[in-house]
Amino acid sequence: MILTGCVNVNGEQAVEEATPKAIPPISISRGINLGNWLEAPEPGDWGVMIEPRHFSAIREAGFDSVRIPVRFSAHASAHPPYTLDPIFMDIVDEAIQQGLQNGLYVILDFHHYEEIMQAPQEQAERFLAIWRQLAERYHEADDNLYFELLNEPHGRMDDGCWNDLLAKAIGEIRVSNPERWIIVGGVDFNHIDALDEIVLLEDERIIATFHFYEPFKFSHQGASWVENAAQWSGVQWTGSEEEKQAIETVLDEATQWSRLHGMPWLMGEFGVIAKADETSRQRWSAFMADQARQRGIAWIYWDICGEFQVMDCGTGKWDQSLLGALMGGR
Repeated sequence: MILTGCVNVNGEQAVEEATPKAIPPISISRGINLGNWLEAPEPGDWGVMIEPRHFSAIREAGFDSVRIPVRFSAHASAHPPYTLDPIFMDIVDEAIQQGLQNGLYVILDFHHYEEIMQAPQEQAERFLAIWRQLAERYHEADDNLYFELLNEPHGRMDDGCWNDLLAKAIGEIRVSNPERWIIVGGVDFNHIDALDEIVLLEDERIIATFHFYEPFKFSHQGASWVENAAQWSGVQWTGSEEEKQAIETVLDEATQWSRLHGMPWLMGEFGVIAKADETSRQRWSAFMADQARQRGIAWIYWDICGEFQVMDCGTGKWDQSLLGALMGGR
């Protein structure tokens, strides 16, 4: 039984019992993000190229899924009907096929749509047109392909704008993909608390997602894209009871939210930059993966061979210590 707070007629805090709902099962358990590849302005711009051999290596390492962040907005016309570039889409097709052929669940994630974060109303038609094309293109794809509507809504994409847009996007997708799993996160960069503001739809094939990088000054120390991150160099994660409790509290909130709403839950991103202390990085990753596993929360590590890498994509060699930390207890 889950307990929720409410205010009684006397203005005093009362406790109301809420019955947990059945959560539809999903097959994803542990995966990895193919970051810095198709989310770059052009494939390869950020030094990452994913090849067929990487998909088989991912499967052999024990992962069951891949999340493919794609910057579709950089490869679609700026004017109606907002046509997706066919040459680029051939690359996306191949990435999806490689994942599916290697027995992986594939999450197709609309990533880095920066224009819509600044002008959501002006970009809404284009966003919906892109998803209409994607839905039609992949409507006959294997059920193991999942759609993720939009990575980390933020900026001017507030709750009101996002609730309106996600409902319309799901409606567009359901025309041609009535049973496909769709992944939805909240605003404020997929912060866990933002999900409380999402207007939930009567749709049994929705997965809620959140991202977790706390403590941020530890996970993003020295990150070139984060202001003042160079000043955080040397921050460690010792695994103290206080540090552990901070993580457990968030994951307990995730579990409670999932049970209350009867919705599957996915930690779509978590990780520590490779510039961090190696021992701390392994310790944090092992604890995160284990705590998620204990609560039945599926997770997708960020990322395979970008700045949070767990593999050298050039040599194809895994960081065995970090990989072991993530996969412990498998």
